[in-house]
Amino acid sequence: MPSLEEELFPSTPGKFKIDRGHGMNRHFHRCFASTSTMFLWALFLIALTASYLSFQSFVDSGSRYFSASWGGIQWEKQVRNSAQIHRPGGMSVLVTGAAGFVGTHVSLALKKRGDGVVGLDNFNNYYDPSLKRARKSLLNGNGVLVVEGDLNDAKLLAKLFDVVAFTHVMHLAAQAGVRYAMENPNSYVHSNIAGLVTLLEVCKSANPQPSIVWASSSSVYGLNDKVPFSEADRTDRPASLYAATKKAGEEITHTYNHIYGLSITGLRFFTVYGPWGRPDMAYFSFTRNILQGKPITIYRGKNRADLARDFTYIDDIVKGCLGSLDTSGKSTGSGGKKKGNAPFRIFNLGNTSPVKVPELVNILERHLKVKAKRNIVDMPGNGDVPFTHANISYAQRAFGYKPTTDLQTGLKKFVKWYLSYYGYNNRQGLQ
Repeated sequence: MPSLEEELFPSTPGKFKIDRGHGMNRHFHRCFASTSTMFLWALFLIALTASYLSFQSFVDSGSRYFSASWGGIQWEKQVRNSAQIHRPGGMSVLVTGAAGFVGTHVSLALKKRGDGVVGLDNFNNYYDPSLKRARKSLLNGNGVLVVEGDLNDAKLLAKLFDVVAFTHVMHLAAQAGVRYAMENPNSYVHSNIAGLVTLLEVCKSANPQPSIVWASSSSVYGLNDKVPFSEADRTDRPASLYAATKKAGEEITHTYNHIYGLSITGLRFFTVYGPWGRPDMAYFSFTRNILQGKPITIYRGKNRADLARDFTYIDDIVKGCLGSLDTSGKSTGSGGKKKGNAPFRIFNLGNTSPVKVPELVNILERHLKVKAKRNIVDMPGNGDVPFTHANISYAQRAFGYKPTTDLQTGLKKFVKWYLSYYGYNNRQGLQ
C-alpha cells in the first residue's frame, strides 16, 4: 500500500495523467479529511486524558482525606468519641505528649474517672519510640485516641478544637532532658518555646477558651541554694538550656494570661519516676545496666558530696495534675479578646523527701538482687544541679496535694514493671 507521500508525489516518471490537477485535489481533500479526523481524535484523547487525570486527582485527594494520619469523617468521629464525657460535671481534655511517661498516666487517670480525653504526640526519637508506641497501645485499649502530629502544626491544633470544644488542655509535650540540650539545643526551642506559643495561639482564639495546665520543671530553680525550693524563690539563674526554656515558658504563659484571659497553671515537677518511665532517667538506665552487668556512672558534687533528688512517684504526680485541672478556674477570653482576669498559678509537685543517688542504687540492688558496678565521678558542667527539694505547701492548700509513695515502695513497683515489660521474668527467672 503506497504511503501518503507516494500518493501525493509519485517518484516514477510518466505516471501523471492529463487530469493531474483534479487528481491532486482529490488526494489533497482525502488527506485533509484524514488529517481533520486525526485532529479530532487527538482532541478527544486529550480531553479524555484530562478528564481522567482530573478524576484521578479527585480520587487521590479523597483518598488522602480519608487515609491521612489526621482529618476525614472517620477521624473526626474517633476524636469525638474519645473526647466524650462519661461523668456529671466532667471535662474534655486535650493531652499533649500523651504517649510520654506522665502523659500516658494522666490520660489513663482522666479516662478512668469518666473524663473525655484526646491525646496528641509526635513520637519523636529522643528515646526509643517503641516504648511510646506501647504506651499508645495501652491508651487505645482504654478508649483514648492518640493523634500523631506535631505541636507546631497549627492547622492540626485548630482542627482538633474545631471538632471538639475542649474544656481543658493538659500540656505535657516537651523536649525533655538536661544533658541532651548540649547536643541538640534547637529541639528545645522548637518544642518548649515555639510549640508552646503555637498551642497558646490556638487556645486564645478558641471559643470557648480552655483552661490550661502545663508542665514546667523544678529545673527552673537552677543555681538557687535555698532549700526547700519554694514557688516564691528566684528563678532567674537557670543552669541548663532546658531549664531556660521552661522558665521562658512560665513568662510566655503569664503574657497570654494577662493579655488574652487564659487560665494558666504551671506545674514544676520534681524528678518523676515509675512504671512506663523514660529510659534516659537515671533510675531507668541504672536498672538496665545493672541487669546487663554493665557499670553505672554516679556523679558527685563539690567536695565529693553525693547528689540528691526529690524523687516523686508517678501516681503522686498524677494526683497533682488532676487536682490542678479540677481547680484551674475558667478562662475569661473569647475570640482572642480578654473579658476579665483569669487565674495564673504555679505549683511545685514533689515528694519533699530528697534521697541521695547512692541510696537510690542501694534500693535498686535489693529489688533486682544484683550488685551494681559503680563508677563514681565528679559531676561535669552539663547543666545538672547538686540537689532538689520541693516545698509543696502551696499545692497542699490549693487542692490538698499530698504525696504518699516513698522511694522504696515506688522503685519496687517500677522494677516489677521493668522485669515484666522487658521479659526478664521469663528469660532469667527473676521475681
